Amino acid sequence: MKAVTDRPQLSEKKQRSRPLLPAKAVAVLCTACFFVGLLISSGVSILPADNRMRMTSSSSTTTTISSCESKNPLSQRDCERKRRLGEEGNPRDIVGEVSKTHKALEALDKSISKLETELAAARMTSNVGASSGSRKGLKKAFVVVGINTAFSSKKRREAVRATWMPTGSKLRRLEEEKGVVVRFVIGHSGTAEGALDRAIDAEEAETKDFLRLEHLEGYHELSAKTRVYFATAVSIWDADFYVKVDDDVHLNLGMLTATLAQYRTKPRVYIGCMKSGPVLYQKDVKYHEPEFWKFGDEGNKYFRHATGQMYAISKDLASYISTNGPILHKYANEDVSLGSWLIGLEVQHIDDRRMCCGTPPDCEWKAEAGTLCVASFDWPCSGVCKPAERMKSVHAICGEGDGAIWNVNL
Repeated sequence: MKAVTDRPQLSEKKQRSRPLLPAKAVAVLCTACFFVGLLISSGVSILPADNRMRMTSSSSTTTTISSCESKNPLSQRDCERKRRLGEEGNPRDIVGEVSKTHKALEALDKSISKLETELAAARMTSNVGASSGSRKGLKKAFVVVGINTAFSSKKRREAVRATWMPTGSKLRRLEEEKGVVVRFVIGHSGTAEGALDRAIDAEEAETKDFLRLEHLEGYHELSAKTRVYFATAVSIWDADFYVKVDDDVHLNLGMLTATLAQYRTKPRVYIGCMKSGPVLYQKDVKYHEPEFWKFGDEGNKYFRHATGQMYAISKDLASYISTNGPILHKYANEDVSLGSWLIGLEVQHIDDRRMCCGTPPDCEWKAEAGTLCVASFDWPCSGVCKPAERMKSVHAICGEGDGAIWNVNL
């Protein structure tokens, strides 16, 4: 009986110790729990992609609304722009906004460039105005005609005085009534108070028609002389125009004055016979340019500039040369130098072929055709050939008449 009674008890113990789940199921469940915990601890969302985008958009909107509550006007404008972009949402609209912004920036750049140009012009005008204000005590004139001359050119000066240039009381009257100032322009010799300077002093005491410059005379110093001439003339006369002419050129003052009067309202004009000759790089030739390499390869030509026998510039340009003289570069040829000083400015270049007529019969034919010349000379001589002997004959044929200058209406 005892043995029978113990069996059921053993069977019950075995049933109690049997696992509730199979071992494989427990392992799978543990592994799954491990990965779920890992996902939760790493912060990786297991939401669907659409839900994640909604949550991100909601978070961004919350942040934007928070920043838009700021009282900063810049932040509010930025937020408003973001709202518009968010509401529109269309990629094409965003591209359109970018295009509009690009165009606005281009317009802004153009406006800035225009303002810079206007500012530069205003600065130049103000400088001229300031210099004009400081020149209130200067003599008023319409034009100052500077006749470039040398110590050895007394016979040339006498020929000019005997033909197209008034002398004595007529010269003073021309200045007072017409505002036309005519002077021979010369500097000093290398010997202080030497014989050359004393000869000019004596001639000046008799004729009173010189403008003396603080300049050392020399053939290779013509560019410097031109610069000093304009600076000196500007410091004495407040004129509308300043003219440079050589003492071997025949000039009709009436025609010159009438021609310049046409450009009186123009702010910056440069008048003469414009040319563009070859840059002479060969040594030992007349008009050789030592700095030929600055103008490009051999065989190149100069930029457009007025021929050196005669040219005119307006007040603003003469004032510019006077103000900036120390930093204006001097080339071998003075007409090239002047052209280089003006080539980079807002200047109107006026090519007037009446300022470079030939001597008879050229100027005679033009006068008969109704085109009276302003200036006449011979190109091969860069002036009237043998001016001391021929100036009177040229004047007799090509001159405008002694009364012409007095009939010009300014």
